[in-house]
Amino acid sequence: MDRLFGHRWITLKYAVKYGRRGGFVDDLRRIRGLLIEVQNVIRDSGHLTEVLRRDWFDEAPDVDQVFQVTLQGHAVSAWHVHLNTTDRLFVNSGQVKVVLYDARSGSDTHGLVNEFRLGERRPGLVIVPPGVWHGLKNLRAEEGLVLNLVDCAYEYEYEDPDHWRLPADTAEIPYRL
Repeated sequence: MDRLFGHRWITLKYAVKYGRRGGFVDDLRRIRGLLIEVQNVIRDSGHLTEVLRRDWFDEAPDVDQVFQVTLQGHAVSAWHVHLNTTDRLFVNSGQVKVVLYDARSGSDTHGLVNEFRLGERRPGLVIVPPGVWHGLKNLRAEEGLVLNLVDCAYEYEYEDPDHWRLPADTAEIPYRL
């Protein structure tokens, strides 16, 4: 499905991981949600990279807050999940591994892990549905930057925020960041 500026829905022949062994499998299964792979548009003055377009979606996405996360060289932002919020992650500088784990008991992709390696050379928008654990790892020594375009603004000072965490080496998720 190519549209203006040539974005496309990505297939994950080699980027799907699951199970305790964590080996790569030749499998097209993806966690519900998706990755939109975006292609840079070369211009005389540099290049243009789209982050989000309404026409990439069947319904216009709600965006209530946009913020940027800084990851120091080789830093890990360990596992976190939201039960009500959809994250949309876009690596706008550096090279970052984004990993998703579907812990939703009723999901047909329950237990599946997907890994994406994204950055300015391979841009993409990872849509993380509620109930899917996700973690980030900066793959370079230089600082990495990740934009998050959420559908529901984070409540940082709220008594019951929609944000839960697990350590990077938890036994609850069959993947090590």
